[in-house]
Amino acid sequence: MRTLRLVAAAAGLALLLPISGMAQSADEVEQMTGEERREYMQGLSEEERQALREEQRARWDAMSDEERQAAREQMQERRDLNRQAMREKWDSMSEEEREAARAKLRERKELRRETWNNLSEEEKKAAREQMRNKRDKDREKRNKKGAGNPPQQ
Repeated sequence: MRTLRLVAAAAGLALLLPISGMAQSADEVEQMTGEERREYMQGLSEEERQALREEQRARWDAMSDEERQAAREQMQERRDLNRQAMREKWDSMSEEEREAARAKLRERKELRRETWNNLSEEEKKAAREQMRNKRDKDREKRNKKGAGNPPQQ
């Protein structure tokens, strides 16, 4: 009986180990490099990604205005560093490597276009509406920050 309990406990722990490896907090995810973060997020289920987004949203909502501003500045610094790194990488590429990168971008663009062309009219209409809503929401955010700029129609 005791052996059975030990086996059950070991099996239970073995089942939990993969989950515990995936269950990282938003702070830990934030500290990962871009590549690590991308790999980590791809390994999550949709429910786990949603839970992480909700955790990050709750943290953001709990921040004071000063903390949010500091977070925005940190994000901008990261963006600037990433852009600088991309520029340096591009500048260090040979012309053949640049052409290969351009071809890859064209390929992705063609794939997106093909996907769009394969959508039904209802799906296209829903996608347009979703983009409109996102654009309007982003404008509202900017206008709240920018104090008084009316939304464009």
